[in-house]
Amino acid sequence: MERLCDEILQLVFYELPDPSPLTLVSRRLYAFSQDPYVRARYFLTHYGPTEAMYYALGRGKVLTERVVDILLSSGAHLSRYLVQIAMHHYFQTQAHFIRTPWVKNVSLGVFLHFMQKAQEKYGDIPRGKGEDDGSIFMTFLKESRFPSHMRSVTWENVLEILETYKFIPFSNKFPLILAIEPRLLPPAVANGFRMDYKYRDFVFRKMFERRPQASDNEADDIAHNVRELCKLDPIMFVTRTVAGEVCMEAKYNDVGYSALKKLDKSGHLRFELSRLVEDLLRTFLTTRAISHAATGDTLRQLYSDFPSSDPAVRLVVIIAVFISAESHQTTTQNIHSTLDALGVVPLTRNDVFNVLVNPFVEKYACLINYAKTEIVVKEDGSKGMDPPDIEALVEDVAVKCLEIGCKGKLLKKLFDNYQNSQNAVMRRVLERFQVRIEDVPSWEEDAEAAANYVAPLSRDFMRCGLGDGLSRETLYRGTEIGPSMGEGEGGRAGEERGRVEIEEHGSSSHEVNLFNVTEHEASSPQELGTISQESLTSMIRNDEFTPTRGRRRFLYGYPYLDASKVNYPHDALPIAKWARSQFGLKSSMAAIFLTHAVINDNTQCQYRAENVPVTLKHFKILARLGRMPVRLQTSRNLWYTDCRLQSYYLYHSIEEGAEFYLDEDDYVSKSDPAKRLVQKKVVKMESPKASLPPSRASSSRRTASPTSRPCKRPRRTATNVRSYAVPDSDDDTVMSGPLECKVTKETNMQLWIRHLGELLKVEQKKYREYKKVFDRSAEPGTKCSKTNFLKSLSSNLRALRKVEVETRVKYFGPEEAMEDRAEYDDDEFV
Repeated sequence: MERLCDEILQLVFYELPDPSPLTLVSRRLYAFSQDPYVRARYFLTHYGPTEAMYYALGRGKVLTERVVDILLSSGAHLSRYLVQIAMHHYFQTQAHFIRTPWVKNVSLGVFLHFMQKAQEKYGDIPRGKGEDDGSIFMTFLKESRFPSHMRSVTWENVLEILETYKFIPFSNKFPLILAIEPRLLPPAVANGFRMDYKYRDFVFRKMFERRPQASDNEADDIAHNVRELCKLDPIMFVTRTVAGEVCMEAKYNDVGYSALKKLDKSGHLRFELSRLVEDLLRTFLTTRAISHAATGDTLRQLYSDFPSSDPAVRLVVIIAVFISAESHQTTTQNIHSTLDALGVVPLTRNDVFNVLVNPFVEKYACLINYAKTEIVVKEDGSKGMDPPDIEALVEDVAVKCLEIGCKGKLLKKLFDNYQNSQNAVMRRVLERFQVRIEDVPSWEEDAEAAANYVAPLSRDFMRCGLGDGLSRETLYRGTEIGPSMGEGEGGRAGEERGRVEIEEHGSSSHEVNLFNVTEHEASSPQELGTISQESLTSMIRNDEFTPTRGRRRFLYGYPYLDASKVNYPHDALPIAKWARSQFGLKSSMAAIFLTHAVINDNTQCQYRAENVPVTLKHFKILARLGRMPVRLQTSRNLWYTDCRLQSYYLYHSIEEGAEFYLDEDDYVSKSDPAKRLVQKKVVKMESPKASLPPSRASSSRRTASPTSRPCKRPRRTATNVRSYAVPDSDDDTVMSGPLECKVTKETNMQLWIRHLGELLKVEQKKYREYKKVFDRSAEPGTKCSKTNFLKSLSSNLRALRKVEVETRVKYFGPEEAMEDRAEYDDDEFV
């Protein structure tokens, strides 16, 4: 460093955020830093001419009179507003937005010299409260909604501040002024202002803002201001985001919506407005906002102005019409008139089906009444569905609702009013949705398939999406009237461009990707923006009143959950809850739904009291999948906490004394109504032979009551053996050679511990074999981790054994507990 020339040292100084530590290295560097020219050039080079004076005032010990003179003579920008806030801050005459010491570190002599230079440049500078240039700008912004004759600050006053007094905006609200008066952008750019692209939407939202009193030429003025602002800066253009927000107020912001259509007609938009409206309407197919009355009026308005041949868009409009009709009890004639005005008639059976299976349709009276008289069912154009056709339609809808987790309310109403739908639902569940252990993918054979396996029923729609509620098959399948639908507005003409594919994501912020990217969108730049369902007014209020720190938290923290954008209805009834209350706790239907819920980690249908029985089959299925109902596995502590919460239902039921069952066949009655419909193949899942005594293995029979446990090794006082189980009349003392034991009844807890212990041994053996194969093929240093099920079962089984031992200690003392300790044969259990 000592041998470097001054030019190289200057370059080193200019790159450092704070050169102070470097100046303490040697006398030469310290003397070099004292040069006023070096100090002035540091601020100019490191921060630029626009902000050099601002940051120089913040380094009070570095700033001298000579440094101030060099900065001003070298082109550092000095505005009157900067001088005003510096005086306010230095003399504390007004609390300003600057919270740091800033100019308070500058010596009084240097600051007086700075004010003298400012007075020479701008003359007498206003210093009173509310007289600074920033306050004038804020007054102009606040009065923007006033009529022109009531404004105290005109745009000419603001232009003078920019051109004469070299105003530089320090507030993030300055872009709002450009929305009011785009002609202020050139002088602001001349002062060093650069429009950041993130403020682009901020500006155009203010241009299209709804005003309380709008003149006849207001739409033309807005369109003219938008064109002028786009000419001044190439990064300024109306994005799809802002245009979508304007369209969301099409019913209430006539001026802004008309201006947007004028810009589209004149070709000043970088996208087609008709395509934008089509994409916007398509997003309402799986969001709660479609059930709002105000939103439905807006959707109908947009579809009337921009008709689409996309079947998904047509379906959105039809759903909005019938949801509104159910709310207002509209007659069939009025419904048909509304649909005819929108151009979506004639409706077919497929349309009725798609409307009823929508997650947000929970009432069907108006739609069924309309189908009885107005639905086209034949190729000759005849209308009206007969009672048998209605019954068949209801059966199809009820069966489809099984796979949509939030359709419990509609399915309950269909069950109560249409008896045939009950048999169809029960037959469908028993024939298709029974889960056998061998049908579940094994983690040993295919770990990826086991990790991604999802059962079709009992999905947690709040976390994992809607399920198979809407698919390409249901939306585009053929109809009975054939070619006539292809010629209409909602026929197959839009099938090529509007293919619908539901993709469910397992993250906490589950999003639904409804449609493939079209050719037009693929060729569009990313900067055109994304479409949201937010209204223009709400986004303007968010921009104006949300502080910068709040925006940072919104962008990088947990996302805000908008209730109108969720993909399930308000106060939804899960299908699993409905099945439990409809068929009973110990029914084959409830058993199937519970099995699916355990696989899908769905706790919506689990209660502490009056649960569907837990069986060993549930544990075996989870063991085959290699997982427990755990959502979080980032660390050991979090894993354990979440495991205890999510598997609380399974293990807590055992701790509370749940009866032991191998599978649902142990408790489902043969007179169950669902079993009468389908002859189900019974798959017996026998317990391991090692778990039963050899003398009773051949005569063992699975029953709901506890079975006998094997004889233990002889004790010193066999006659003092005690059991806290209720004795049975068949209990007796069994003598076998020199061994003598007393057969006692096993409690439900002991049965669970014994069978889960056998399952644990089996899984540990599988893991050891898998680990041997893994170690031979894996790279050095790679570890083979245990499955989540094995980890959870090991810890929870020890907890169950501890509870069982504590129970025996409570009733029979510690001596009984220590003698029965040998039967567990678990070194980890203490």
